[in-house]
Amino acid sequence: MRIDTVRAGGFTMDYCQFGSGKAPLVILPGLSVQRVMASANAIGSAYRALARDFTIYVFERRNDMPEPYAVRDMARDTVLALEALGLGPVNLFGASQGGMMAMQIAIEHPALVKRLALGSTSPRVSDARYRQVFAPWARLARAGDAAALYTAFGERVYPKRWFDKLRPLLLDAAKAVTDEDLRRFATTTEGLEGFDVADALAGIACPTLVLGAKDDRVLDPADSEQIAARVGGCEIHMYEGYGHAAYDLAPDYRARLLRFLSQGGTL
Repeated sequence: MRIDTVRAGGFTMDYCQFGSGKAPLVILPGLSVQRVMASANAIGSAYRALARDFTIYVFERRNDMPEPYAVRDMARDTVLALEALGLGPVNLFGASQGGMMAMQIAIEHPALVKRLALGSTSPRVSDARYRQVFAPWARLARAGDAAALYTAFGERVYPKRWFDKLRPLLLDAAKAVTDEDLRRFATTTEGLEGFDVADALAGIACPTLVLGAKDDRVLDPADSEQIAARVGGCEIHMYEGYGHAAYDLAPDYRARLLRFLSQGGTL
């Protein structure tokens, strides 16, 4: 797996690149307790079905992360990184917070996005949702309690049958978490507060696919339906039984992405 660093706008950002296709596909992951690049090989394996048709770029949040760091700022920095690499227009897939960044990019930089796929995301984070779900995660990270954070995170992200299986692995992963990992997680989580592009969704001009989950316990499943209703030319599929982490667990997830992204013409 090729991992590189791009310098843009006075900061650096790590990313991995794989695949041999002519068309660029940019993936923006959601919140991660540890750095995304630590799982680069696993990401490459998960998306191998798309690697023949696309050259895939997976971006970390920027290094030397400022505080506060709002979703809109994360999107801006990602655009600067794409421009520095000479990428565009791109196919763009964002999951969870990455989906929020992807919507922000598609709204503010429509010429940069050819096709947009959104997984388990929302156009806004209400004050109640932030206090109920995200603020407790940020507090655990600020307190340095990686084990409790992984437990609280896993309980929300995974359905119970999956969480019960994954809990030992999550607790084992918590042992490798650094203080800097926790600081970055807290900063990116706190950046969700006040996010809202709901009224700007009509500004998304590219073909869009929404993959939501009817039993999502992190974000409101109705938010996926709201995106589909407000974005013209939008397709939607709502999963049952996989929860927020449908993007990791649903066996046909990558196939759905490939079918949608491949509709864009010559690859």
